[in-house]
Amino acid sequence: MNQNSISRYETGAHQADYATLIKLADYFNVSIDYLLERTDNPAINK
Repeated sequence: MNQNSISRYETGAHQADYATLIKLADYFNVSIDYLLERTDNPAINK
């Protein structure tokens, strides 16, 4: 993933698809809900 893609996600210009959300959550070791700002708790419930 390049810097332009990340910047577009951060600014809201583009939305990540489901597969990308999974990859980002795995990379940062956080839940998808945390990435989507649905919770303040980054913990992953498995």
